[in-house]
Amino acid sequence: MPHFIATLLPLLGLMVVHVFGYRLKFLEGVPRSVWLSGAGGVSVAYVILHLLPELQEGQGHVERAAESGGLYFLKHHMYLMTLVGLVVFYGIERMAVTSRRGGKGTEDSTPPSVFWIHIGSFALYNALIGYLLHKREEQDAEELLFYWVAMALHFLVNDFGLREHHKERYQAAGRWYLIIALGLGWTLGLLVEFSEAATALLQAFLAGGIVLNVLKEELPEERESRFSAFLVGTAVYAFVLLLL
Repeated sequence: MPHFIATLLPLLGLMVVHVFGYRLKFLEGVPRSVWLSGAGGVSVAYVILHLLPELQEGQGHVERAAESGGLYFLKHHMYLMTLVGLVVFYGIERMAVTSRRGGKGTEDSTPPSVFWIHIGSFALYNALIGYLLHKREEQDAEELLFYWVAMALHFLVNDFGLREHHKERYQAAGRWYLIIALGLGWTLGLLVEFSEAATALLQAFLAGGIVLNVLKEELPEERESRFSAFLVGTAVYAFVLLLL
């Protein structure tokens, strides 16, 4: 399959999640939908069993780049970027939650300033996911498929959380910005090829962001999340990945 088509089809599939995900009304409500908990489990399994081992493979590229660029603090800290991704998205999530609890938003939603910061961060997140589609295509068809499935389900989880924070503002505008960002990231990957070290660091940042964005949806007590569904999603996808 031509390079362009091999990555374009998964890209369109990811965009469809943002366009039509809100129509899945059975995902709404409390206790948390078993499907959302299962989707979160799939995403975490993919990160732990697939992305993190790839980070170890990218460590060599980062070490060489660090030595040549004088960035010795990165030489043995490939996972520093994973930590950065987790902390950044944790901070942004706390800002959104605090702005709602503080009564600054309307109808239990965030104020405009927080909305733009939150959507801007997820736009960069989506752009990174779109860019990394090209890295998957360099491998085999199964790698691309597993990446797409994990990210599509992860987008469902993200959409649910963002819609809860920003209400109609996300529905009317926010999701379209995320779709545009996804396309821009994919286009950048088509036109520009970053170094192996830079790609590994971006992938590490994404891994941290995915773990945080899944767990922050599952852990709050008021969500009444379904651990059994999360466990099944994790176990099933882990089993499939281990068959590779």
